Amino acid sequence: MNPLTEPNCGVFIANVTFEPGCRNNWHIHKSTKGGGQILICVDGEGWYQEDGKEAISLKPGMVITIPANVKHWHGAKKDKWFSHLVVEVPGEDAENVWFEQVADEEYNKL
Repeated sequence: MNPLTEPNCGVFIANVTFEPGCRNNWHIHKSTKGGGQILICVDGEGWYQEDGKEAISLKPGMVITIPANVKHWHGAKKDKWFSHLVVEVPGEDAENVWFEQVADEEYNKL
């Protein structure tokens, strides 16, 4: 993760690069008002999935808007590097809450 803005500037932006097969855990961007996250895909190929929904194949130029309090994960495909810009949407009482790993069995089906 390469931060592109200062954490206290009001909007945090970072360039995040995943090696092949790398993905983050299930998580939410918790907020009582506002909040959430925006992913701007810039290089390689990856996956985004919300809990209970089918995974979305990600390619450069795609933008994913993630509302606050939606459980999800994102990361690289098994055989591809992947980079996205992440924009943390300002919100009240905002925090990231991390959950379980994405199961290898489920990930390998993609």
